[in-house]
Amino acid sequence: MRMREMWERFWAWYDRNYTLNVSIAAGLFLLQLVHLVWLGGEVATLRALGTALFDLTGMWETLIIVVDYTELPAIFTMTLVYIDAWRRGSKWNAVLMLALLHSQWMHIFWITDEFIVTTLSEPGSTILPNWLAWIAILIDYLEVPVVFDTLIKLGRSLREKRGLEGIKQALNEA
Repeated sequence: MRMREMWERFWAWYDRNYTLNVSIAAGLFLLQLVHLVWLGGEVATLRALGTALFDLTGMWETLIIVVDYTELPAIFTMTLVYIDAWRRGSKWNAVLMLALLHSQWMHIFWITDEFIVTTLSEPGSTILPNWLAWIAILIDYLEVPVVFDTLIKLGRSLREKRGLEGIKQALNEA
């Protein structure tokens, strides 16, 4: 099978199951709102005010870490949503949302760097300048318009019943 045929089959499947695909993407990105609340309430307020609104430890800290790692599949699934939108003619919105979405890679690499440095050295230390940390935190909030746009796409898909059989079939098979 040629590559072109494989892509055509993939996009045909994607279209048949669009509502399911957008539901998964929206669900993964809604989890990111939990992460953003933590980021603002603990990390940003601690850096800005010297004290956090809350301090997650134990099970809650582990849960936030797990939620943070759902950002990777969220970026992947949302990329498919916007490539599909591009294919259907929504070029400018797709480009804007893909740019906001993929700006998250800068944030992800910063968090990884800070986590390693603070784990291996004195608490609170980082190899990055403080202003760069603020930029990385602000970049993380660029996903908010993507979350809302995805929810709009999901709502439209449910109204149009576009690929709703994919959700029904997945639920019946479970």
